[in-house]
Formats: sequence, C-alpha cells, structure tokens
Amino acid sequence: MKRMRAVGSRGILLAAVLAVAAGVAARGAHAQGRGGAAPSLRVNPLWPRPLPNHWVFGSITGVAVDAQDHIWVTHRGADSLEGNEKGMMATPTTSSVCCVAAPFVIEFDTAGKILSTFGGPGQGYQWPQSPGSLAVDAKGSVWVTAAGLEPPPAPGAARGRANTANVDPDAPAPARGRGAAGAAPARGAAPAAGRGRGGAAAPAGPADAHVIKFSKDGKFLLQIGTPGTMDGPDSQTTLNRPAAVAVDSVANEVYVADSGNHRIVVFDSETGAYKRHWGAYGEKPTAAGGGAYDPNAAPSRQFRDVTCVDISKDGMVYVCDRTSDRIQVFQKNGTFVKEGILAKNTTGVTVTGQFGVVSSHGSVWDLAFSSDAQQRFLFVADGHNKVVRIVQRDTLAQVGSFGDGGRQPGRFLAVGSIATDSHGNVYTGEQHHGKRVQKWVPAAQPAGGTR
Repeated sequence: MKRMRAVGSRGILLAAVLAVAAGVAARGAHAQGRGGAAPSLRVNPLWPRPLPNHWVFGSITGVAVDAQDHIWVTHRGADSLEGNEKGMMATPTTSSVCCVAAPFVIEFDTAGKILSTFGGPGQGYQWPQSPGSLAVDAKGSVWVTAAGLEPPPAPGAARGRANTANVDPDAPAPARGRGAAGAAPARGAAPAAGRGRGGAAAPAGPADAHVIKFSKDGKFLLQIGTPGTMDGPDSQTTLNRPAAVAVDSVANEVYVADSGNHRIVVFDSETGAYKRHWGAYGEKPTAAGGGAYDPNAAPSRQFRDVTCVDISKDGMVYVCDRTSDRIQVFQKNGTFVKEGILAKNTTGVTVTGQFGVVSSHGSVWDLAFSSDAQQRFLFVADGHNKVVRIVQRDTLAQVGSFGDGGRQPGRFLAVGSIATDSHGNVYTGEQHHGKRVQKWVPAAQPAGGTR
C-alpha cells in the first residue's frame, strides 16, 4: 500500500507539471497572425526528451528535417559550454553530475527520442573548428558546413550592448569517443573536437572553409573546399566560412551559402565539381561584399553575409542576407527574381567575452518553407529581435510572428536555425547562450502531441 501511495504521489506531481507546461504553451507561445492569414502555432515545452549520459547541447548552429520527418541537430560542442556545464569533462573532473557535451550531430524522431549520433574528426576529412548548419538531402546524405568562428568586429562596428533604436519596431518588446566534445562513442566516429556565431578561441588548425557530406550513419562521403585555403569569390575550388547548403537531388547539385565570399556557389553533389556562382541580384560578387549596413541607404548590390539557402518546390532559390535584413529569390541559374526586406532598421551588436566574438546582426538568419503543397509561407528566424517572422512567400511581406525574448518555453535568446516537417511542425534552434531546440506544433494539435 505504501508503494502504491508513493507512485500515486509521483503521478499527481507529474500531472501537475504537465498541466503547468500546457498552460505555459497555451498562454504565451502562440503565433500572432495578421488578419488570420498566418499559421497558428504553439510550443511543445516537453520536446525533445531529456538527453542521456549527462549530455548537454552547446550553441545550436543547424536544424534540419529529413524525408522521414526525423529532426537533425548540430551544435558547436564543448567550446560553447559554460565552465560548470562541462565539469564531467574536466581533467580532473570537477563534477560527478554535470555535464558532457552531446555528440555534434544528433538525429531525433518526432517524439524527441534520439535515433543516432555522429560527428568529430575522422579519416579523410577535417571536422570544422565550428560547425555551421546542416541539411539532409533526398537520398539521406547529411551535409555539414564548416562556418568557422566569428571574425573580430571591423573598425567602427557596433560593439557592446545593442542600442534599442536598432531594434525592429515591429518585433516583440525588447527583451560519440570522449574528446574535446566529450560525447560517448557514435557509430564508429573518431574522438571529437571542438556555426560558428560566437564561441571560444579557435582550436588549433586552419580556418574553416569547407563542406562535408556524410551518409546517414556518419560515414564520410565527400568534402568540398580545404580548411585554410580561401582564394576569393571567383574561385571554383575553394570556399570561405560556408554557412549553409541546399541540395537539388534530382539535378545532383548542392547550393552553398558561401558567406565569406558573399555568394551562392553550386557544385555537383556527387563529385564536388564546380557548376556556377553568383552574388546579390545575380551580379558578380566581390571580396569586399556589401560593407557596413546602413538602413537609410539604398540596398547594397552585394551580399553582406549569406547565412541560408533553400530551394522551394517550384524551383526558386531563397537566400538569407542576414545583416542586410533581406531575402533574395533567384532562379536556379542565378537569375534574380525579387527581394524582400524585413525589419529594415535592425542593425546589431558584436561583443567579445567568454566565448570569444559573439555577433548578433540583422533580421534574416535562416528560413524554412511551410508544409502545405504551395509552401505559402516562409518562417524566418530573426535571432537579433528574438522572434520568428511568418512571411507570405509570393509577396515576401510579413503576415505574423511567434516567440519573444526570454528563456522560458516559447521564448528565444538567439534563434538562428529553423526547419519544418510534413505535419506543419516547426523546429527552432538557438545559438550563443540559448543552446536549445524547441518544437512548435499547429495550434489545433495538443501542445504535448508527438506527431
């Protein structure tokens, strides 16, 4: 009888926790639409399931969803953890209860259960100093970019605390072997080492300038680019801090957001052979890029920092020019189609601290398409203003938003990655001190649903 009463008490406590969590989701985390046009979403505060083995995420740099609706996450690892977050990794250890950096790449099912992990140095390729985003193509291959560590701020760049005058007026109120990553062994991966928006001093080795392709189980397949070799925006063989990729599996082409070279560059996804490249408006990119952003000036004819590239079902190529507060749309051959500017008064801030240089600039960090057949909407991660903007795809006009600044479920610190699945769920990843992935479900679904 005593045992039954104890179990019942725990059940009551769990029910209370679930009720509180559901209340949080219901009260503060709905998408705010304009005129009923935008999708309505709310956060699932219990996703993903607790990580095993005392694992913790570092700065989240990429979130992707594959054809099976599995969710893939990559993060920076140990070099983006606080000192008290890696006590079990220290030599000698400083804690017996917390913590170990999770493997660099983790695959989850829709319920938030871990299915597989891999990442870290291995034979035939160089693991990034700081991973960028990742993508899973239609053939099941996993692509990871080597985005590198944030460069020091340019002279005259915004530093220190951001001025509230720079914040978008439409935004919510301000607001697997143990190694450097400390992860348990992952499907034959070698010991791990430590996107790189903000982080500690760079690990030894040449600067990131490459993209790596793996099989779903972490087997190395292809590397494009060479760390430390950066030959400029006309190069057909080298990259410079690539931030993201998109794969056209029918054409066997991979599109790279080559941020340091201010361009989109396309390669053969099977051989790595160069195909074509272009800059903003389809023009020739320059090494200087767009320079410092001035919201009162005419839009730059050059990209500043290209942080995402995505291909819609109708064959259009969408590009995030983060610091320029804009999305540009192209045909696959690089012909410019249109652009949309979001929260044009958003500038930003660059600070130097425990994790080295941390940059928070611009309103367009990453984007994902809605799951309806026409992909009517874009979900745009705006890390600086701590919100996800819902944009109508045909007009590139904002029609809604969700999220707010903060640490509670349904709020953001630096939302920099976003992906959607076939059921209309949205997944967001947070960089810097956020170190979190959240799942947002259509409002008609229960917030704790597992679909």
